[in-house]
Amino acid sequence: MRIPAHSVCTAIRDDIVSGVYERGSRLTEELLARRYGVSRVPVREALRTLESEGFVTTRRHAGACVAEPTEREAADLLELRMLLEPLGAARAAQRRTEAHLKVLRGLVRLGQERARRGEGEDLRSLGGWFHETLAQASGSPGLIALLTQLRHKIAWMYAVEQPARPAESWAEHGAIVDAVARGDAERARALTAQHAERAVGAHRLRRPDRSGRRAAPPPRVSSSQHGVNIAGVRH
Repeated sequence: MRIPAHSVCTAIRDDIVSGVYERGSRLTEELLARRYGVSRVPVREALRTLESEGFVTTRRHAGACVAEPTEREAADLLELRMLLEPLGAARAAQRRTEAHLKVLRGLVRLGQERARRGEGEDLRSLGGWFHETLAQASGSPGLIALLTQLRHKIAWMYAVEQPARPAESWAEHGAIVDAVARGDAERARALTAQHAERAVGAHRLRRPDRSGRRAAPPPRVSSSQHGVNIAGVRH
C-alpha cells in the first residue's frame, strides 16, 4: 500500500510543530521513512512541500533540516494573520452555508459553557476549531490554505496565554458569527480584526532554554488532513 505524500507531510509537520524535531536538527530521508513506515519517495516529496512552507530548509553538506525562523519572521506571521483572518470572515459572511453556521454556533455555545467552567484546555481546542471553521466558510481554497499554514507556524513559534476574561473572548466569537449569519461582511471583518488584534498580546515567542532545548511543546493544531496511521508506529 502506497502512503500518500500529503499524509507523510502532515505527520512530519505535526512532529515539527509539537517539538519532536528541534529547530536546526537534520531530517534524513532514511530515518523518516523508517519512523513513519513508508518508502523514501513520499518522504522526499513531503520534505519539498515542507520546505516551500518554511518548516524545512536545505543546507549544503547537511541536507534537509528543521528551519530556524528569526524573530522578525515570527512577527510577520502575526501581522499576516491580522490581515487575512478579517478577510476570511468577510468572505464567510458572503459565502457561508447553513452547515457552517450550525457548526460555528455550536462551537460558540460550547466555548461559552467551558469559559463559565474555567476549562482552559478545552477552550484552546475549541478556539482553534472555531477559526478553522470560519476560514472554511470563506469558500476560498487559497485563503483557507494560507490560514491553515499560518496557524501551524504560529503554534510552532509561539506559546499562547489563555485570555484573562475567556467569557469576553467567546462573546466576541459570538458577535462575529452573528455578523456572518446576517451577511454583514464589513462588520464581520471589523469584529474579527479587533479580536485578532487583542489576541496578539497573548502570544509569547518560544525560545530555547539554557540547555539548548526548546521550551514546552505547543498543543497540536487541528488540520483537515490526517497523519500517517500505520500499525505499530508510535510517536
